[in-house]
Amino acid sequence: MAKKPLPIVTPKDRARALRVYKALEKAWPEATCELTAATPHELLIATILSAQSTDVAVNAATPALFEAYKTPAEFAAAEPEDIQPFIATIGLYRNKSKAVVESMRRVVDEYGGEVPNTMEDLLTLRGVARKTANVVLGNAFGVNEGVVVDTHVMRLAWRFGLTDYEGNAAKIERDLMARFPKTKWTMLSHLLIFQGRYACKARNAVCGEHPVCKRYGSTERCSCAQSAR
Repeated sequence: MAKKPLPIVTPKDRARALRVYKALEKAWPEATCELTAATPHELLIATILSAQSTDVAVNAATPALFEAYKTPAEFAAAEPEDIQPFIATIGLYRNKSKAVVESMRRVVDEYGGEVPNTMEDLLTLRGVARKTANVVLGNAFGVNEGVVVDTHVMRLAWRFGLTDYEGNAAKIERDLMARFPKTKWTMLSHLLIFQGRYACKARNAVCGEHPVCKRYGSTERCSCAQSAR
């Protein structure tokens, strides 16, 4: 099936997007995926667990989990109830335990124990939607298939005028993909997430004096922004 064309973006919009990217890159040179994982299957599991939770909570739980179950085959041989004690501090842990076990069983049965490295195959795994697949593809395999759009990215893309869709992850992702070079898609999400976590927060934002927000934040879309350019 042919992929749907991305939205048409003007050269001016692309040039502005690149300026935003460079400003974020300067502000957050350490930006990276903050989930702790040593292998593709660990990153996949950590990302499944991170849904409606925080990276901090996931990173607190996964060391013991990954010590107890070291390979996809070991996870596949377990029952959801076996891993629940390791992740009980994470929200929705019962459903997530089922997703982890069933996804690893498919990895073992259908993919020879190796996490697949295509969007199409990853989406066949339980607990994996496009955002999770983008995390795994970009950070485990270096494949820029799309942009990870979480709550931070949704909020910042709107505030920085990189999309005209507020709260629609699918449309926001396509707008970002159209504005930024494909080679930057994975890092773009890291940069926006860092800006959202540590400066331009949803509440109690501290970005009033942050240079990126001052230059690129819209006063209409973000009350703490100083100007819109």
